[in-house]
Amino acid sequence: MQAQRAQGTEDLYGSYMRSWQRMVSEAEQLFSDWGFDMIETPAMEQVSTFVHGIGESTDVVRKEMFRVYSGALLEGIFERGSEEHLKPRQRLALRPEGTAGIVRSAVENTFVPQGGAPVKLWYAMPMFRGERPQKGRLRQFHQVGLEWLGASDPAADAECIIVLMEYFQRLGFAPEQLRLTINSMGDATCRPAYREQVRAFILDHADEMCDDCIERAELNPLRAFDCKSEHCREVMQAAPRVTQALCDECAAHYAQVKTYLDAAGVAYEEDETLVRGLDYYTRTVFEVEVVGSSVGAIGGGGRYDGLVELEGGKPTPGLGFAVGFERIALALEELGVSLAGDEPSCAYVACADPSLREAVFSLVLELRRAGVRTECDYQARSLKSQLKQADKLGATVCLVLGPDEVAAGSVTLRDMGTHEQRLVARGDVVGQVASSFTSA
Repeated sequence: MQAQRAQGTEDLYGSYMRSWQRMVSEAEQLFSDWGFDMIETPAMEQVSTFVHGIGESTDVVRKEMFRVYSGALLEGIFERGSEEHLKPRQRLALRPEGTAGIVRSAVENTFVPQGGAPVKLWYAMPMFRGERPQKGRLRQFHQVGLEWLGASDPAADAECIIVLMEYFQRLGFAPEQLRLTINSMGDATCRPAYREQVRAFILDHADEMCDDCIERAELNPLRAFDCKSEHCREVMQAAPRVTQALCDECAAHYAQVKTYLDAAGVAYEEDETLVRGLDYYTRTVFEVEVVGSSVGAIGGGGRYDGLVELEGGKPTPGLGFAVGFERIALALEELGVSLAGDEPSCAYVACADPSLREAVFSLVLELRRAGVRTECDYQARSLKSQLKQADKLGATVCLVLGPDEVAAGSVTLRDMGTHEQRLVARGDVVGQVASSFTSA
């Protein structure tokens, strides 16, 4: 039987891979300018890392997280009927999101020592969730994100949002094509009372809510605002609003974030039902959608001031965001914008006589060492076939090396667009071709 990729995964190659590379390169340039350094954490973490960080009541932990076992451990689980005998270090999961693992790394490696300066990190990594595969929602997907640990100032919240919107524009979105929504979820001081208000509301409307929301009422009632059932979301429109329950400090923090965004000219809408999908968020949360798109949210994030403590560290404020590659690619496709850009151009060195293969080999090496993307024939094709191959590869110039050229100490330089050709001295050809590619 022919081998096939796993359901809910995609191969990244050609223009699709160039799209992902574009996202990463734009992130590297922009985030570096804002003072963020790149990090990559293991694809596997101990299950407790995600339970502590994301929340045991979330769908991500309860239903979607891929668990990882060696063959020997799996046999033991089958024999005993449970995994209770496993040590914490043996209970592993593929990362469903980036923040929890990065915070774990920050705690373990003391990125933010007591009284130390904040640390600013960014990442570009695959994530894994056991969801039902559908358009824009995969079991292995890719995210770009950043995390800022140690900054409690509301200016940091505003800066995260500003750099996110700048990133989207660099990828090809116009400002008017994006809808930024923001909210405050309060903190440990004011949120418990608000959670109880929402819990009571859900139970009062239990006959109108789905079973998942009834269960959420006891585990995390705020998640009902984010229910996948449209009817539940309609019912929750009448639920108490968090902005009416914020303590003075949270209200002041939220007001200051909006003041900074206004000063920066960033357009936003307030959505009092915006809670995001993970338990670790506190205070500011935000999300971005493409206006009129069928893709849904393409990125978002918020503040998580208690997460470092949950992962075993000292009290350290934090915030960040993540954007989804696959959804961004789909949204840009709907808008008719190419994230991949044009096919990379190249030079092609054609061999007009088999006896000159070594001379062609040397010329190809020189061009590549000069920074020119270069291709040649490896199948002993005719010169005519080589020129056809050069055209298919998108070569802008073809360098032909034959007995006449070698005798004259030159190379025939053929423009693949105009088909014009001229002789160039062998000693000058690499410099001329490299110069033309640099200026293109």
